[in-house]
Amino acid sequence: MRTKGRGVVVEGPSGIGKTTCIKRILEELELPARTFSARVPKDIEEIATVLDNPDNAGVIIVDDFHLLDDEMKKAFSNLLKVLADESREDIKLVLIGINRAGECLVQLAPDLNNRIDTIRFEKNPKDKILELISKGEKVLNVSISSKEQIAERSFGSFQIAQMLCKAVCVAQDIIESQTELTTIDVPFESVVANQMQELSRVFSPIAKLFAAGNRNRRNGHAPYLMLMRWLSETENGSLQMDEVYMSHPKFKASISQIADKGYITQLIEKNDSVAKVLYYEPGAKLLVVEDPKFIFFIKNIDWEKFAKEMGFNQVQTDTQYDFALSFSGEKRVYAQKLFDYLSENELSVFYDKDLAADIWGKDLEDYFTPIYESEARYVIAMIDASYPKKVWAVFESEKYKKRRGDESVLPILFEDFIPSPLDSLYSKGFERIDSTDPDIDGQVARVGEMLIKKISLS
Repeated sequence: MRTKGRGVVVEGPSGIGKTTCIKRILEELELPARTFSARVPKDIEEIATVLDNPDNAGVIIVDDFHLLDDEMKKAFSNLLKVLADESREDIKLVLIGINRAGECLVQLAPDLNNRIDTIRFEKNPKDKILELISKGEKVLNVSISSKEQIAERSFGSFQIAQMLCKAVCVAQDIIESQTELTTIDVPFESVVANQMQELSRVFSPIAKLFAAGNRNRRNGHAPYLMLMRWLSETENGSLQMDEVYMSHPKFKASISQIADKGYITQLIEKNDSVAKVLYYEPGAKLLVVEDPKFIFFIKNIDWEKFAKEMGFNQVQTDTQYDFALSFSGEKRVYAQKLFDYLSENELSVFYDKDLAADIWGKDLEDYFTPIYESEARYVIAMIDASYPKKVWAVFESEKYKKRRGDESVLPILFEDFIPSPLDSLYSKGFERIDSTDPDIDGQVARVGEMLIKKISLS
């Protein structure tokens, strides 16, 4: 903070004390500062003024800067570079944000990395939580018998520790300092249960909104539900999608479908209540909890009960994709449109063109074999007259033929393919697409809706 000109990014979990710490430092250094919040519309106007004319601005603190739009973040990145290169003494920028907030700026301007100082706040250690509790005990003249449990279940948050301490005190009618030392021995789990009941009124509807996703689908991989569950298992209330892909490879396709195509952002932006507790940074592919109480809430949810209450069927964990497309090159336009339709409905679909970069350079037989044998819940076989003549179509059909008996191969037959009585398709249910019909979109939408119903019944 004493280094003039060099920008500072302070990042860490919500409610950990980042802003309080910076303000305390400035008080001790006797440095006047102006503090703005990206959550306050009036402050955003002031921030824009500073960016337009930063000369002699002094110390500027921007809290929750990750909530600024990309244009403002880019402007801050550029200004931070200028200040560092010119060793300016008339302005000092301090940006405070979520975990890995610095990554957001560096991604916008990679050469910024060595021009700023990034201070990372981790969760508070247990001994600091116990120190906080001891100070409160001294003031109230009480001894809390469950202090160790409170420290453990606070997950490093002073705010949660204070919430739990207040709850145990109120449960024993301790609402002011005691004249004699009083032991508070309320059963801790009953206090947690009461707190969960209180928090449920606020957070249960929010959790259900996010878990249901944009399409309110209760089948398949349930990516939104799983993201929230994995979020509850993190140390600091943040999930980075690339790390999720490595930890949960079976869910990579379904999670990347909603993360990379803007569906998580869409869900959060259209629901103000969700936006108050969750933030998604698409550049860094980072999902973060904004409210420590929400972290406490999801960490104490009975997830099986929660899923059952929401009507989720068994979450698919044995396959990577909802669907895999198999087709001849002559019908790629239909495959592309069907892929687009299903993807827009947030279903995970294996389609070779969509994964061209991943496939590049790999042994195709090794790559495709597990997908058509077992890694897709259903194989959509789009069969035309050319299909039996194509090398890769024949290869794919060889891999999925063993699945025909378990009803997981869904044939779509074009008008130029008529199965004979000797063909295994003759006695199977199938859908038709007529390539002579100019209404391609209408036909694809009809088939797409049936596929969505199919996955909802599985």
